[in-house]
Amino acid sequence: MSISNEAVTQLIQTRLPEAEIMVQGDGYKYQAEIVSTSFQGLSKVKRHQLVYAAVNEAITSGQLHALTIVAYTPEEKAAS
Repeated sequence: MSISNEAVTQLIQTRLPEAEIMVQGDGYKYQAEIVSTSFQGLSKVKRHQLVYAAVNEAITSGQLHALTIVAYTPEEKAAS
């Protein structure tokens, strides 16, 4: 049983409501690009921890198997 890209997006949106989120996945592996002001001043590890906290239930239930996270502040995204 897998989870849809939209459902992963909604889970992340609950923790980071102001974030711009793009999720791509094939039912097994997913990639999330997240742009959020909440990442300001946080290390890469702390940013990932915020996102994993949002999707933890889907991970522990087995719906979400693999998630690659790319997390930017709006300024970092604009510069990329």
